[in-house]
This record gives sequence, C-alpha cells and structure tokens, in this order.
Amino acid sequence: MNKNQSDGIKMPTDKTNGILGLLEIMRRLRDPKSGCPWDLEQNFKTIAPHTIEEAYEVVDAIDREDWQDLKLELGDLLLQTVYHCQMASELGWFDFNDVVEAICHKMISRHPHVFGDEARPTVSKQIENWEQAKAVERDKKSTSASALEGVASSLPSLTRALKLQKRAARVGFDWTKIEDVIDKVTEEVKELSAEINAGNQSAVYEEFGDLLFSMVNFSRHANIDAESALRFASNKFHARFTEMERQMTNDGLTVVDANPDALERYWARSKQVNNQS
Repeated sequence: MNKNQSDGIKMPTDKTNGILGLLEIMRRLRDPKSGCPWDLEQNFKTIAPHTIEEAYEVVDAIDREDWQDLKLELGDLLLQTVYHCQMASELGWFDFNDVVEAICHKMISRHPHVFGDEARPTVSKQIENWEQAKAVERDKKSTSASALEGVASSLPSLTRALKLQKRAARVGFDWTKIEDVIDKVTEEVKELSAEINAGNQSAVYEEFGDLLFSMVNFSRHANIDAESALRFASNKFHARFTEMERQMTNDGLTVVDANPDALERYWARSKQVNNQS
C-alpha cells in the first residue's frame, strides 16, 4: 500500500479530501501498531485541557482580527473534535458521523422557522424559543428536579456563574430591577471591606467570591458580556503597561527601579497615549 493511502482513503494534500483525510490522519495516529506513541497514551481527560486551550486561541485570533491565524486555530479546534471522536469510536461509543448527525438534528429541530413551516420570529422571540427548546431537552435527560442541573462545574467561573443565574431566573429567582443588583454589589463591597479590616482571611476569600458573583449578576442585568468586558480591560491594561515600559526605557529608566511617584507619572502618560490610539 502506498504510504499516502490507507483503507482506500487518500491522505489530504489539498482541499479535495476534506474531513475524510483528517479522520484518516487521526486514525493512523492512534493505530495501536504504527501510531504515534504520544497520541496512543492520550485519553479524554488528558486531551480535554487542549480542547479548552484551542477554543480560547480561536477567540484570541478573532479579538486580534488575525483572519489567517483564525483559519489555523479553527483547524486546531476541529482536530480536537476529531480526536475525541476517534477515541470514542475505539471504545464503540460513537464516531464522527454520529456527532455530525446529532448536531444536524439539533439545529433542524431548534429552527422550525427555517426547516419547518413556522413563521420567522424576531431575534428576541427566537432566543426565547431557543431557551425553551433547550429546557425541554434538559427535562428529557434530567435525573434531578433541580433547575440548575446540567450546568457543568468545569466551565470557566464567569461563564458558570452566568449560567447558574440564568437558570435560577427562569424559575423566578431573580432581581426585578438593576438598581437592586447595584445595591447588592455595594453590600458585598462593604462586607468584603469589613472582613479585611477584621483580618479574617477565610472570610475575605468568601466575600470576594460573593462580590464577583454579584458583579456577574450585574453584567447580566446590564446586558454586558462579563468575560468579554474583563478581556477588554485586561487588553487595555496590557497596552498601557507596555507603553509605560516603552516610555521609561526611552528615558533610561526601568519599572523595577522607579519610585511610586515616577510610576504614577508614566502611567498617566501611557493612559493618554493609549486613549489616543
């Protein structure tokens, strides 16, 4: 057999082989006799962190508007799906085609206004219908009466907090006014300050978590994506700090050696430059 062929499937050298080529690459990487030793040692748990990392790298490429890098990162993310499917196939659970069939069925069933005869809804009504459809699906899979069942504990903390709050809100456990949420945030700040003054570190930890949770609640009521807002703030800090370093280097100074007054001056200057760019 030609080294570029296996089971009649050509290895991808151009766009013509598509997903079949990628599936064959993964099958060969996991071949017990001739596969890659590292790939053969992997399992769902060891690959899961890579899956999360690749998803974040996709988002990073989008934030940077680097569309060529996005192409590469989407390929890396697709590889993660193929990887999990190959391992599941080896165990006889499901394969890539089963995954594709499941998502196709889900998308068709959740869009009756496109694939059925229902009237086309407004965006807000479509979101409402989508949430209702997901609730029905959860009820079918449910093993518990809890409205919070199915919110994965492994989600990033901001995302999990938001999902828990949304689930609770659907059964009526929610603030009715954003002013009430602001009052709750203020209350949590005061409680955190009190525990700091008391020197109770374990309570400080707990109150800080409560404050973050309340801030996520505020973001939900204010229609702000908390993850995106924090990412924006982090990027802004990165830009300003590196600008401060650049200015200090030009003046023969370093951040490490500068006194607090100098740091404050250069930070203010970096903010002016950053705000203009």
